[in-house]
Amino acid sequence: MLDDAKKSLLTIQELYFGEAGGWCLATPADWLVREGRRIGDAAKLLDGLVEKLLTVGAPVDRVRFTYRTINPQLFGHTVMWVRGQGTKATTVGHYIEQSDDYIGSPIQTVQKSGVTVRRVLNDLTAADHSVFHSMKDAGVADYLAIPMIFSDGQINVMTIGTYREGGFSETDILKLEALVEHMASIVETMAMRSVTRSLLNTYLGRRTGDRVLSGKVKRGDGEMLDAVVWFSDLRDFTPLTETLPPKEMLAMLNMYFETVDNAVSSHGGEILRFIGDAMLIVFPTNEFKSVANACRAAIFASIDAFNSMATVNLMRRRHKEPEIRFGVGLHVGEVVYGNVGGRDRLDFTVMGPAVNRTARLEGLTKTLGHSLLISKDLVDQADISVVDLGLHAMKGVAEPQPVFALNDMNDPYNGKPTASEA
Repeated sequence: MLDDAKKSLLTIQELYFGEAGGWCLATPADWLVREGRRIGDAAKLLDGLVEKLLTVGAPVDRVRFTYRTINPQLFGHTVMWVRGQGTKATTVGHYIEQSDDYIGSPIQTVQKSGVTVRRVLNDLTAADHSVFHSMKDAGVADYLAIPMIFSDGQINVMTIGTYREGGFSETDILKLEALVEHMASIVETMAMRSVTRSLLNTYLGRRTGDRVLSGKVKRGDGEMLDAVVWFSDLRDFTPLTETLPPKEMLAMLNMYFETVDNAVSSHGGEILRFIGDAMLIVFPTNEFKSVANACRAAIFASIDAFNSMATVNLMRRRHKEPEIRFGVGLHVGEVVYGNVGGRDRLDFTVMGPAVNRTARLEGLTKTLGHSLLISKDLVDQADISVVDLGLHAMKGVAEPQPVFALNDMNDPYNGKPTASEA
């Protein structure tokens, strides 16, 4: 790599237009500024950039960059191009930070130092990191890991390998470092979009997150929505909070939420809100081929949730931990799906009589001896085998309402429609 004295002798003209020798940096740099910044897809961005680099004769045969995101499951997004193999985009979990592939790697070194790492691969030893050996086995002669620094100081990395005998020249490295500086602002914008969507989906849910991103952010924005509404909460939560240590309480809550979420999401529902130990969940009927399919998807989601929790509780009993017990109320009807709150703090939620009746149904599970209770409206739509539990008073509802439980909690139907199958 050129030392500072030699770098200072290179003018912009020499660096960008090839007067220092070699390929012309101006063409791919200009493409990034004019066209690349408008591309919202990381794989397409890398495809376009590599095409320009190859056109001007840049010695690149493998290019990869990773940008981090804020997500409970993902460390970041990776895009890689390999000559003759094309471009592939993947996601990387947080496990990578504890893996041998990352610890001590050139990528970790760059993220810690903010300085380019260059390794010619013709004289590797056992002390060199496995990444270098993998690159050599793939035919790479020279390898670069270049810092891609965002405006907030976050250091991401672009790696570039060449098969060319003799590797990169000193001016090649300077040009590629300058190119990565152009890339940084574009990838940062892409990363911010990804972070925004990830955070909205994580904290608001996919449907609500999409609404916010589409501009439905004003207080009072809303619509009428036909949906199956699910309300559930834990049994004996108050005494448990008095006896369990906070860490165990949080672990129990997360197990409960995760178990229900897995069942609900696999059948096309979505958790709209967590309310302490309670969950408000919706199955919008317009996302199923019929209201009946939406109703039955919600029923089978509840069956799956209870069955999965039975397995969880078996293990909890073995570890002498308190069982997780919960009730579910299901109803179908029209709700107001809208944006409510103060001027500076808003929340998307569903409101209306259907939500109230669902919550009241769930409340009755505590006294009627059934963990799942269903309204007559849902029974009529789903055409399921049920047990009639009679009329019951509900707070806020003028007349006593018919309440039903499943006749066979294990498998009332042979088929279990989901959002994708319905």
